Amino acid sequence: MAAPTAPLPGYRGLRGDVLVALKKAQPLTTKELGALFGVTPNALRRHLKELEIEGVVRYQREIRGVGGPVFAFSLTEVGERLFPRAYDSALNEVLELVRQQFGSDGVIDLFRKRWADIAEKAKPELARLPLNQRAERLAELLTTLGYMAEAPGEEGATLRENNCAIRAVIERFPEICVAEKSFLEEVLGAHVTRQSHIAAGANCCEYCIHPSDPAGTAAAEPDSLVQIGPSRLGAPALQETP
Repeated sequence: MAAPTAPLPGYRGLRGDVLVALKKAQPLTTKELGALFGVTPNALRRHLKELEIEGVVRYQREIRGVGGPVFAFSLTEVGERLFPRAYDSALNEVLELVRQQFGSDGVIDLFRKRWADIAEKAKPELARLPLNQRAERLAELLTTLGYMAEAPGEEGATLRENNCAIRAVIERFPEICVAEKSFLEEVLGAHVTRQSHIAAGANCCEYCIHPSDPAGTAAAEPDSLVQIGPSRLGAPALQETP
């Protein structure tokens, strides 16, 4: 049986060992994992199914030599994020150098460029949708970036980002959130007001979206507001975050 490994947050016993094994040598089949841990493939399938439901592992059919295809398991991006990454401290150091040389505006400009690149790719699709569907689609895109975003309600009244993908960076450089707000306004084609802020201690970032009139200015009537709930893009790509 494989030697014990350091436990992952939230995962103990065989499930945690399986995740570490996949990290070291993915993809692996149930037969390979069973041989590694001294258990039968059937004993592993329940654990793998639970890990798949949680979104941390996935499988694909592979042809390996003669015989029928096999199912090989590997980590999803969510599963990969369970393991320590050292880039937070490195990124903070780089941003501190940018701040010293160019001030906070320099830090904001870096993230504004990142969001601009994401907006450029997202706008063609979103432009074809009404505002409520834009909010829903944007939530889906942000979720793929690690923001756990949602736009509940029939009218897409709220958009919530329940996680900040770059939380460690935001805590040191809160000015980055300015770029996120600008990004949201650009891709949604509306005026955006932040209602709650993860960086200020809230559980999520929440935005109110004010639909623009034909002239491009925000409508003033209270009943025209579309609430885009907690948002926190902090990750690279579509986050304030992430």
